[in-house]
Amino acid sequence: MIQIENVSRRGFLKGIVGTGAFVLSARYFPESLLAAGKAGAAEGMGEAALHPNVYLAIATDGTVYIIAHRSEMGSGDRTGLPMIVADELDPDWNRVKVVQGEGNKDYGDQDTDGSHSVRSFFEALRESGASGRLMLVRAAAAQWGVAEKECSTELGVVMHKSSGKKASYGELARKAAKQPVPKKEELHLKARKDWRYIGKPRKSYDLKEMCSGRAHYGQDTQMEGMLYASVMHPPVYGSTVKSVDDSAALKVAGVKQTATIDTFKPPVSFQPLGGVAVIADNTWAAFQGKKKLKVEWNKSEHASWNSDAFRKELEATSQKACKVVRENGNVDAEFAKGGKVIEGQYYAPMLAHASMEPPAALAVYKDGKVEAWAPTQSPQGAQEAIAAAVGVKKEDVTVNVTLLGGAFGRKSFPDFIVEAAILSKQTGKPVKVVWSREDDIQFDSFHSVAAMYFKAAVGTDGKPTAWLQRSVFPPIASTFDKTEYADAGEIGLGFSDVPYALANHRAENGPATAHTRIGWLRSVANVYHAYGIQCFTDELAHAAGKDPVEYQLALLGPDRIVPKSELPKDYTNYDGDYGQYPIDVARLRRVVQIAAEKAGWGKQKNGNGFGMGIAVHRSFLTYVATVVQAEVKDGQVKIHRVDTALDAGTIVNPLTVQQQFEGAGVMGTSIAMYGEITASNGVIDQTNFDTYPVARMSAAPRETNVYIVPSEAPPAGVGEPGLPPFAPALYNAIFAATGKRYREMPLSKFGLA
Repeated sequence: MIQIENVSRRGFLKGIVGTGAFVLSARYFPESLLAAGKAGAAEGMGEAALHPNVYLAIATDGTVYIIAHRSEMGSGDRTGLPMIVADELDPDWNRVKVVQGEGNKDYGDQDTDGSHSVRSFFEALRESGASGRLMLVRAAAAQWGVAEKECSTELGVVMHKSSGKKASYGELARKAAKQPVPKKEELHLKARKDWRYIGKPRKSYDLKEMCSGRAHYGQDTQMEGMLYASVMHPPVYGSTVKSVDDSAALKVAGVKQTATIDTFKPPVSFQPLGGVAVIADNTWAAFQGKKKLKVEWNKSEHASWNSDAFRKELEATSQKACKVVRENGNVDAEFAKGGKVIEGQYYAPMLAHASMEPPAALAVYKDGKVEAWAPTQSPQGAQEAIAAAVGVKKEDVTVNVTLLGGAFGRKSFPDFIVEAAILSKQTGKPVKVVWSREDDIQFDSFHSVAAMYFKAAVGTDGKPTAWLQRSVFPPIASTFDKTEYADAGEIGLGFSDVPYALANHRAENGPATAHTRIGWLRSVANVYHAYGIQCFTDELAHAAGKDPVEYQLALLGPDRIVPKSELPKDYTNYDGDYGQYPIDVARLRRVVQIAAEKAGWGKQKNGNGFGMGIAVHRSFLTYVATVVQAEVKDGQVKIHRVDTALDAGTIVNPLTVQQQFEGAGVMGTSIAMYGEITASNGVIDQTNFDTYPVARMSAAPRETNVYIVPSEAPPAGVGEPGLPPFAPALYNAIFAATGKRYREMPLSKFGLA
């Protein structure tokens, strides 16, 4: 629970920002960042007269400072979260300055993943702004000798309309600072109809700086006297250094020394992978020196890992009875009756994140304290990992968050930041660790491979009378604990929460050994679960001779709230309260109907190389349906149009939502057409974009339309839910166009990309 409390300027500088963070930042902040005015904004916030709470400060010149306590990676957090505060505060947006929050427990959860920034902080941030507004109103009322209920606010001004008196927020800031922070029950949050900023499209706060090249990313961080490091990681996951010959590396101009980073002690969690670092006075020298290193490794047991053989192992497991994670009715009894049975085996390969900005971090170890600058999704996690690695207290670690040049879950892992801290302690100087693209792809926290098996008994109407599904994949949980099974949270990502109205339904999860580090990737297990389930649904529709949209609606059944009793007892529901965020079939049906209608479903005949496919999926508490129109010509797939309808409840910034779902179409194209990471003898085969392609303009959808369903439901996820339905919609479109069913990704395996 976020507590709203009054904070003095001294207390703000000492307690809210952490252990001397602003002091260190003033001394060490990179010149590029100072030029961009961001350090100045942070200092201005510290010097402001009024600090109603940890997220907000108001200066005597009327400038309003709002903390963005979560990371910006193109997801819109640095714009959307301050919009929520501003809506209740009533400032002029042109007087608002956004300050990036560093890692600090007082902000609450800072893990920018799981599409829950707005959902988790919507009410707390509204209360933050409302507290500041009420303190200003009370200060004005006391100054004028009038009742506070007679005062109102308008764009940075408190007014007493009957007398014509008014005062700016800046004029009132010092007096307001003497007011006690209002209790929660004293706050009067605005009615939805009075919202000024929430629900209105607004361009990114950082857009101008991004477009002009002044935006500050992790790769831009510099410091006087710093060294650069490039780390040679163990080619086989978990291997250790046996011997090092660095004689040739040390002859490279600019190389200063080499240093060993210990391989992690299992489980890997947030530890560095280990290896040998080449430390130099520039990035080029560090990269060239690493090429000259000769390292002999003690190979781990994962040296026997080959992805082709591993696939066969996963698929064999999926063909056998596995751990039951959800069961309704009696599937076995229904299958025993005989009749028509349809089966499908689906496969999704391992994926890399390949964000445009590879990992990079700068760290300084001095006098038992560490300060770091990094494009991190989890500054608090980085604090903990750094503290454990270099032997200091967590409160003595400051993590400054830069903009992230893409992340998609990779930068929730702070291993590259920890590397910089370790090397700074070893050298006694500031060290910037830079990963090459090859490092980024070969030593990623990979999205898991998955083998899925489906079996359905169908009645005379073509609808399933029994549905069995199995999913076998190395779980993310294995990164943090020794396990071959997924936990309830991971199983609940589009697998154990299938919303179909099925009388007999069983979901099973099989064991799988992780041979590398498995992590989060945008929408996580929903990527392959939506692919398998929605493609199998399309198979059943065509087998029944039914229109896929009509069949989808029939499987969903009538409007209803899926009873919690139908779901697994340990179902986590994306950590959302089920009473507030139930699985609402009416909302699923609605997005299916809208997407189909907007796409002109059925108006153009499928076949002869043209097809339309549909998929629907609920993830991160948001309901999404996507229709893809594709053409297969001369053995190549062209995506002509994408229509996506979504219901994410209350929307803060519709422009961000549109951008996120447009981007999901491009990323979905990359995954569906090209995405595949393989391994030979424990070593990742792919190294760069020549062997791990991403969608270029010629492959991306030519037209993307996004339709937001107006809703007064609580806010849900936006950044991740657009991705899961894209691949199955595309694959279903290809079947409609060609009559050929492809049950594995990517399409490049079949010469279609």
